[in-house]
This record gives sequence, C-alpha cells and structure tokens, in this order.
Amino acid sequence: MQPRIIVHGGAGAIADALVKGHLQGCREAAEEGLRLLWEGAPAEEAVERAICLLEDDEVFDAGRGSFLNMDGVVEMDAAFMEGASLLVGAVAGVRKFAHPISLARLVMESEHVLLVGEGATRFALSHGLRQCPAEWLIVPREREAWERQRRAQGVGDTVGAVALDERGHLAVGLSTGGRPFKFPGRVGDVPCVGAGFYVDDGAGGVAASGEGEAILRVALARRVMEQLERGIHPQEAASWAIGLLYQRVGGHAGLIVLDRQGRVGCAFNTRRMSRAWNEGKEIIACIERG
Repeated sequence: MQPRIIVHGGAGAIADALVKGHLQGCREAAEEGLRLLWEGAPAEEAVERAICLLEDDEVFDAGRGSFLNMDGVVEMDAAFMEGASLLVGAVAGVRKFAHPISLARLVMESEHVLLVGEGATRFALSHGLRQCPAEWLIVPREREAWERQRRAQGVGDTVGAVALDERGHLAVGLSTGGRPFKFPGRVGDVPCVGAGFYVDDGAGGVAASGEGEAILRVALARRVMEQLERGIHPQEAASWAIGLLYQRVGGHAGLIVLDRQGRVGCAFNTRRMSRAWNEGKEIIACIERG
C-alpha cells in the first residue's frame, strides 16, 4: 500500500494575513508525516507528529495559538483513533500542555476513552508528560483579541490529520483550542467519537473542523463513514455530508477524508479551509475552493 496522508488547519473565515502561514504549516505537517510513513512508521506516528507540528505553529487554533475562553484562559480538546481495533482516546478542557494530541494518544493506549479537566491533567502527569507555562500557549494576536472582548463570528481552526501506512492501517487525530471567547468548560465535536472524527481500517477515516455544536447534532463523521462503507468515493462522501449538515441544522464546517484505498476527499462550506495531502511523494497544499 502506498502511504497517504492528509492534514487540515481548520475551516472558517481564515484572515488574508494568515493564508500564507496556513499553507506553509499544513504543507510542512504533511511532509513530516509522509516522511515517517515512507520510512515504515505506523499511521499513528505520522498523525501524531503532523499534529504536533500544527500545535507548535501559532498560526493555528491548537496548542500554542489557541483561542482564549471568556476568562482569558486556554482550554484545549484533542482526540486520537486507530482503525484496526477501533481504539479511541480523547481529552477535553485541558490546560498547560503543549501537545494535547500526545495526551489523547496516551489515553487511547490506556483503558480509558475520554478524560476531562483535572482528571486528564493527573493522567498526563502520571505518564510523564510535562506541563508548560499557561502564558506560553497564548500568542499576542489572541491576547489582543480577548482584551478587546471580540466575539469572533464563524468557526475555529481545529487541526487534524488522517494517515494510511504501508500496511493499510489508518489513524486519525484532531486538536483544538475551541471557539474564541467560549464559555469556560465548553466542549465541541473534537473529542467526541463519531462527531468530529472516526476511522476504521475497513473503510477509511475522517476529520472535521467547524461549528462543533452543529457537527455534534448530526454526528457528522459517522455520516461520512456510512458513505465510505458503501464504497462511495471520499470526495462524494465529504460533499454529501457537508450538504446534509447545512440542510439539517444550518451548520458550517469542513471535512478531510481518506479511504482504505488511499483516495482523498475534502469539502467545506466556510470561506476557506487549509489542507495538504500527498500524491506519491509530492505534497499539494490548498486553502481556497476548487
């Protein structure tokens, strides 16, 4: 099986000033994930590494650069899933960790599925993850936005990745700082299996970004998976699901999809969605439609 990876940097009203950074960040994350896949690494390694790079890039709403909540604090969610045994790990409302995606993977490899808040923190520390200063996660752009109490309209820039390794094994991951100026404790679709993400080696994998409440209401990822299980092409499945989301609940979001055959798809009804994927050893990065 030829390795494949597709990553996204979020669907929403991405500002013109951030377009270049989104494209570069997605490209570099896809390149790093693909490098690992070509070296024989499992899909989980490629997904985690790609998302860690996006979490470190202050352009994105994940890790460093996350939106602040109403109290001026960064609270992050993340999820991880592998497609062979359908193991899932997710965390919600975590603070002071540079890489929530790594914590989500640790949860996936434990007896748990979803840990939140203080419990997730205790679990992380017990497994050797180090905390970072809270202020390290906050970049001037988001501090200034919070101080102006600007309630940004639209959706957040969740980051995600789906990878297929040479053994035909799939994995998916998501990480986000949530919506800007969100109510403390608010959790969207990212850590919820079947809503923001899903993967199964027998069909494919999907990662979403957008209005979490709307995505949750239609269980968007499972809708896509049902199409893949019927043999529908990922592009058709993604487009159909985004249409359903808007038709049923008026939601705005984006999806990246990778099926077990290595075919990719992407659809969104927001202004932009940054993403990158490979064709052979070439990386293609886009942010506009088309």
